[in-house]
This record gives sequence, C-alpha cells and structure tokens, in this order.
Amino acid sequence: MLLRLCIVTALAALCLTAQASAARRPRGDERNVFKSYYTAEYNSFKKRIMAEFRDVKAGRFSEFLKRGTPGGKGPDQKVIALTFDACGGRHSGYDAALIAYLRREQIPATLFVTGIWIEKNKEIFAGLAKDPLFEIENHGLMHRLCSTEGKTKYGVHGTRDLGDVIDEMELGARKISGLTGRRPLFFRSATAYTDELSMKVAGRLGMEVVSYDVLSGDAMRQSAKKMQRNILAGARHGAVVIMHFNHPEWPGLAALELTVPELRRRGYSFGKLEDFTVKP
Repeated sequence: MLLRLCIVTALAALCLTAQASAARRPRGDERNVFKSYYTAEYNSFKKRIMAEFRDVKAGRFSEFLKRGTPGGKGPDQKVIALTFDACGGRHSGYDAALIAYLRREQIPATLFVTGIWIEKNKEIFAGLAKDPLFEIENHGLMHRLCSTEGKTKYGVHGTRDLGDVIDEMELGARKISGLTGRRPLFFRSATAYTDELSMKVAGRLGMEVVSYDVLSGDAMRQSAKKMQRNILAGARHGAVVIMHFNHPEWPGLAALELTVPELRRRGYSFGKLEDFTVKP
C-alpha cells in the first residue's frame, strides 16, 4: 500500500501543468487559451447539463475502475490494454521512440491526450490520430482533476465546481472530435481521481471514466527493470496499464522492450480500450 501511494504521488507530481493550487488559479484562464470554444451554443449546452445535475450530491471522491473485461475473446485469451497519457502544460514533450516501437511491434494502444498537449503538438497529434493502431481518448482540456466540490490531490490543479468539470470533459472531447471526426469514448481525469457526480456527468456526455489497474512506475522515474516487474506483477486478463508518452526522458521504451516479449511469452496480447466491453 505504501509503495502504491508513493507511485501515485510521483505520478501526480510529475504530471502537473503547474504547482500552484487550484484555488489560486483565476477563473476564466481556460477562455484565454480556448476562447473560441465558449460559443453561445456551448454555453447553452453547459447550462442545460448543469441544470440536470443541480441537486445531485458530489459523492465519493477517489480513483475508480468501472470497466468490463475485453469482449469478443475466448475464455483462454489474455488481453491487456496499454494506455499512455500526454498531460501537457510544462510537460508537453513527445516520446517518438516509444511510439515508433509500438508501431514496429504492431501493438495497439490507447492514448489519453489533453487539449493543451494537442495545441503544442498539432502535427504529431494529426499523425497519431490517423494511425489505426492507436485509439485517441480524452485526458481533459487543461489536465484538471475533476471534482465538483473543488477538491484536489497531490497539488494538481483541479476544477472548482460542476461547470468546470463540464468544461474539462466536454471541451476536451470537442477538441479531439473536431480534429479527428471521432468523439472519445473514455475520459481519464488528471491523477485519475474524480467524484461520483463527475462520473455521472461523464456518462451524460457519452464517456466512461477510466482509471487503471497497473501503475507502470514511469512517473516515479523507476528503472526499466523495475517497471517491467510492476507490469508483470499486475498482468491479468483485462488489466489496464498506465504509462506516459509525453516524457521522452523517462525509460518507457526500455521498459516496453523488456516487458512486451515476456508478456507475449506468457500468452498475452494487446487491445485498445474501445475493444473492451464498457459495461460491468
């Protein structure tokens, strides 16, 4: 439990867009970056969603895993989903070598991207979105932790209220769909923490909140060998592994080069989240 807490803490600390608290972030800063997204149509849409959930309590605030096992597979099949986040902000790099490895090995993967990462990597994003090997999913517009009560975790910028949650989820989805023609099916909040009301809002917006089963340890800057041990220890049918592809300085590629052959030797194959059943 202590190791898991340390890993999650490092994951959050290294994936921030800034270190200041959410309470100190001036309201309206999203509009300075994505001003064109706040149209009359969107503001009206947002108002309707807020009215629908006006009297719903926030509920439990934690990490959630509400996902089924891969569908369309026989009982002897073992499928793992490799997922990679691109958080953005100060951490808007691109691990080209890691992505090249996935392509070379023909490993399907799910990429969770933020609107701010896309803004700084437009050409790269366009190439990833056109590649059928990759599934593009929603990591939020501004990489905000989604809490309708303004809660935060590990110092990561959070949303302040229900309206902010809608912005983070819906505008992130619109950013992706506007560029790809495909609306995201899944949403992962910054740090993977949400409250129950945020999960309901995501469902209303047509997305399912996804966390993870296996922390690779890349955000702890663990060695490739340690990351291999983490992934192999958590490997099971339907497991979701979380890694990153916005930090080329981390040993993600080396970890995959060690782990993938062993997973295949053990009978595992790889699938995108959209190939998994989404109903428990």
